[in-house]
Parts: sequence; structure tokens; C-alpha cells
Amino acid sequence: MSTLYIRLASKAVADNTPQWPALPCMFALVSHGCSIERQGTAPLSDLSDTVATAQRVVLLLAASDVTLLRVKVPPLSPARLKAALPNMVEDQLIGDPPDCVIVAGGLAEGLRTIAVVQRAWLETLSSTLVSYGARQIAALPAQLCLPCQSAQSGQQGSVAVAVSELNHAIDMTLHLSEHDGIGLAIGTAADASAAREVIQTLCAVVPEASIALYVPQSGVAAYQQAVNDSGALNKRISVLTDNWSHWISGANGATLDLMAGLGAGAGPRLDLRAWRWPLALAATVLLINVAALNIDWWRMKAEAKSLRASMIQVYKSAFPKETVIIDPAAQMKQKIAMARHDAGLASPDDFTAITATFGEAWASVAAASGKPSAIAALEYRERVLFVRFQPNAEAPMQQMKTALAERNLSLDQETSGSAAVWKIRSAK
Repeated sequence: MSTLYIRLASKAVADNTPQWPALPCMFALVSHGCSIERQGTAPLSDLSDTVATAQRVVLLLAASDVTLLRVKVPPLSPARLKAALPNMVEDQLIGDPPDCVIVAGGLAEGLRTIAVVQRAWLETLSSTLVSYGARQIAALPAQLCLPCQSAQSGQQGSVAVAVSELNHAIDMTLHLSEHDGIGLAIGTAADASAAREVIQTLCAVVPEASIALYVPQSGVAAYQQAVNDSGALNKRISVLTDNWSHWISGANGATLDLMAGLGAGAGPRLDLRAWRWPLALAATVLLINVAALNIDWWRMKAEAKSLRASMIQVYKSAFPKETVIIDPAAQMKQKIAMARHDAGLASPDDFTAITATFGEAWASVAAASGKPSAIAALEYRERVLFVRFQPNAEAPMQQMKTALAERNLSLDQETSGSAAVWKIRSAK
């Protein structure tokens, strides 16, 4: 799963640009194995194809756009905490809480880290990335993605500072402690004294702690010279080349996702573009099958209609006086049976025919077995001959079944008490 990390310019810079997506931003495309496939600086609008192909997009919001607060929060459920946050931080915000996205982090030392960002800016970023085809979006405070060594017993912690030079402006990102960080804007990159101004600002903001200063590779020499010229600061400021490795590591460990404050707006989305050809193929196959089924149904319906018309025509030719025709096949069978009866011909399932055939088969089986007759009664009902045997009598079932099958009769057996009962009917 590939992840696209983007470091954006601050909202203040974007507000002063007519087409803010054209602002350059630093990016890195990272594969599933945490190896960097691509990195560089490009306008956000030029990254639309990369945004669409990445499984996840992580925005590192400018530190000056995100306010971090440490607030003592009573134990509340997540839903109640989300509802209570605006009232808890209202006094510490310049704007109105409804105009901000407020997200609470984990509990540490009895306090929670609260991240606040302008809702309109976050919604603009989200909608822009969604229009580029982003599937899943996360927004993290950049100051919490810098490596920072927390203070330990007897030792003072270090402060991580990153300097970015985008759109002729210098932004400073400061990670002061594990849960605290700020962002500052310092002059312009074109100013020759920009490096000295950054160092002086660091002296004022971080008067004692050691500082790890990450700067672009092109500015390492200038910032190192500014540190050397500052005298005593040379011992506690380390100038390092900025790279994506520590940003990615910090982002993977960050828990404050500001996009969570927008609800489902930046959650995972079903990427229908990847399924468009399989879905189109499935729809085509379904359409062809439905059309084929309908064509086959109409063909079979026409055949059935033609067959019924032929049967009615044959029936009318045989019985021209018949006016009511509902089921020509059944009515034809009934007429033939009545004609045979009127002519004195027995039907295969008449009492006399079944009884005579049964008697003939029974006589042959009894003669072969040499056993006396065990039949108790004969009953003819609904064109079926019922043969009831005496209780506990042995009936030659298999022999009779074979003999009757040779004479186009079928035999089934059922038990009534201790006596067996045969059901004999015509097999035609």
C-alpha cells in the first residue's frame, strides 16, 4: 500500500495566492516497505495523478495553522468528549469553536493534547484532494512529526526545529516537547540575513535547551555560519540536513488526525475507477444473459402457443360438436376412454382388467411357491386395486412385483396393523 506524504504551505501564504493549488509543496511517495519511491517539490495541482494512485494521502499541516493545547479533561466517553471539547477550549481560541475542527489526543500526565485548525481550510484541502481522486486522507500537525527527545530525570530535553523555504517565505516548525509545538513565519528567503534572523528567533523562543535544526541542503552552510557567528549558541544548536525519513517516522507515530474531526468526509472511499472495467464487463454479461433469457422465453411461448393451436385444431377435427375446449389433451384422453367404454372395451385401469391381470399373476406365483392363499380382502377404489392380506401372512412381494410388471401393472406395499396391504394400479 503506497502512501503519499505532503508538506503544505501555511494558510497565510495560500490566502495571498489566487490559485493556491499552484503553490509548491514538498512530497514523498512511500511504498508498503517504507522505502521512498519518489520525492521532491511540486505544485499540489501537479500531484493529482500521484494522489489518485496512492492508497493513502497524509497531509502535514503547517505548524502555524494548527494550535496545540494541553487541557485537563474529565473522564468522558468519546462521544461526550467530542461534544464537550468546544466549550472546554473556547476561552483559549481567537475564533468561534464552530468554525474550527477540534480533535483530542491521548491522555498523558492527566492532560490531553487538543489540536485546533480552521474548518474552512481543512474542508478546502479535503475537497481538493477528493477531486484529485484521493481514497483516504489524514491530516497531521507538522510540529508533532519532528523527532523530539523528551526531558528525562536530571536531563533537559532537546527541541527539534525545521525550516522550510517555499514560495519565497521561511516557515519554522518547532517541536518543543512530546505534546507541544508551534509554527512561526520569518521574513523571506530572499533576505540575506534570513539565517541570522532564524537563529535569533530560536534564541528567544528556546533560551536554554539544545536544538536540532533541520534546514534544506542548500542552506546548511549559511545556517552553520550563522550559528558559528552567534558565539555561545554554537554549542547547543546542531544544523542538520532536512530529509523525509524523520518526517515519515514521526507521521507514522502521530495519533492526532485532524481529518477525523470532519467525520466521514475524509474516510476511506470505494475506488470505483479500479472496478470500472470489471463492472462494465459484468453489466454487459448480465445484459446479454437477460436478453438471451427473454428471447428464449418469447421463442418457447410462441412454440407453446403454436402447439396448443395444433392440439385444438386436432381436437376440433375429431370432435367438431365440442364448443368448450379448456385442456385439449385431457379432454381428448377423456373422450377416448368414454369411446372405449361405449364400445365395450375395458380400460387398463378398470376393475375387471386389473383384477383379471392380478389373478393371472397371482396364480402363477402361487403355483410356483406352492403356498396357500393368504388374501383376506380385495377393494377397488379410485382406479386402484387394494389387496389386503391376513395378519402375519407372508406375501410374495418381489415375485408378484416382477409378474405384475410384465403385465403393465405396478405394485406398492403399505402396512395396516400387522397385515400387509398391496396397492396395484396400471403402469400405462
